[in-house]
Amino acid sequence: MSAQTPLAQAPASPKNHSPENTTPVAPPSSIFKRIGKTVLWGSLFGGTAVASAMLGAVLALSVPLPRQIAPHQAEASGLGELWQSGFRYRVTRPVNLLLMGIDEVPDVPKDSEEVFSGRTDSLLLVRIDPDSNATSVLSIPRDTRVRIPGYGTAKVNHANVEGGPELVAQTLSSNLGSISVDRYVRVSTGAFREIVDLVGGVEVYVPKRMEYEDRTQDLYIDLYPGWQTLDGSQAEQFARFRQDQTGDIGRVQRQQMLLKALRERLTSPAVIPKLPQIVRVLQRYIDTNLSVEEMLALANFALSMQSEDLHMVMLPGRFSEVSEYNASYWLADSDATARIMQNFFQVEAVATLAGHGSPVPAELSIAVQNASDSPDRATRVAEYLRKQGFYNVYVVSNWPTEESRTQVIAQRGDLSGARTLAAVLGNGRVVSDSTGDLQSDITIRIGEDWVEPVTVEESTSAEELDDAP
Repeated sequence: MSAQTPLAQAPASPKNHSPENTTPVAPPSSIFKRIGKTVLWGSLFGGTAVASAMLGAVLALSVPLPRQIAPHQAEASGLGELWQSGFRYRVTRPVNLLLMGIDEVPDVPKDSEEVFSGRTDSLLLVRIDPDSNATSVLSIPRDTRVRIPGYGTAKVNHANVEGGPELVAQTLSSNLGSISVDRYVRVSTGAFREIVDLVGGVEVYVPKRMEYEDRTQDLYIDLYPGWQTLDGSQAEQFARFRQDQTGDIGRVQRQQMLLKALRERLTSPAVIPKLPQIVRVLQRYIDTNLSVEEMLALANFALSMQSEDLHMVMLPGRFSEVSEYNASYWLADSDATARIMQNFFQVEAVATLAGHGSPVPAELSIAVQNASDSPDRATRVAEYLRKQGFYNVYVVSNWPTEESRTQVIAQRGDLSGARTLAAVLGNGRVVSDSTGDLQSDITIRIGEDWVEPVTVEESTSAEELDDAP
């Protein structure tokens, strides 16, 4: 973890309203942390898209908040005082957060700290940037092949077992670029199931039959395709299924879908009466080194964010070949990873990757996916893009449901390229997540709103016909 440095500005006290005032923060004792979690979750559930999205990471991910560090101060006198002053706290500089969802550890007491010593089932690196008012989330597949300092080469999910969150942070810094991780949150199994049940389930589209049983993990997956409202157990099944050709990468994509679905559910006013129950659930499942003031600062930040300021991307790469290694790995694409770390986390690329800018727009790998009621629309869009000079364009299987609006998905985090394509198309909402085709730089999901633009040649031809005698 990085050295302790101030990350937030505290509210002005009644005796001094100077905006330069800061509140010192005491080290988080167990009572202090319990109060902090209560305030945090109560405020985060206030109904904003970003706040609920960050809570949604509990789905086998985790829920983080920044930590401000300052000189010692006595603990706040009570929850009411913290609540009254809470939303005046501000995050004052960019902060990097490590979020971990932990596999179940067999044969340990449920109230023991050992429940957080398992492998990371889900791993996210999050950057909160008050300057741009944006949040960037990098999903790191659990099977990613990395060098773990002091241990050797292994899957990234093993780092927490060997050295806890500190070693996970060191591992990411060693493999992704010299990124400084400020604080962490670990979530044990069980939280997601209970939260989903409390909010009345989540509505998602199950793309195919999902059936699998692993008695060693007490895991039984039994889902049928189609739109449906999943309860907590079913949502966990949807998140954990990996018995297909996409393996762990498909899990990452489904987790992003669940995160969005839970975000939608949490924006409902019907959730507000359930906040105390949700807070109590989360208190049982979370391990973090955050203080109350830090949590309040991030809660305030979340409440001020717009949904378009949340950027999600998956670590780009490929599956290892059977002949390459004894185990199956996700192998990070070094050039694409360097671009993501530079563009979203402001990390300078390591020397071997320096100088690799974003791809030239014409060279982008573009997948076109039909999500409309017109069967040939994807083909027409692909043909149109080729006419505009994009030569690496291909059509993929239809999206299972019809969409009213076209999406231009920055599959590998190339927002500039996605915006360029949206401009060429004449419409389309740029989406920063990784739910598109795995092999693409950009996936265009064509909705009902797409109308083929009229080219200059077509317009001229039409005018000539109109002028003809």
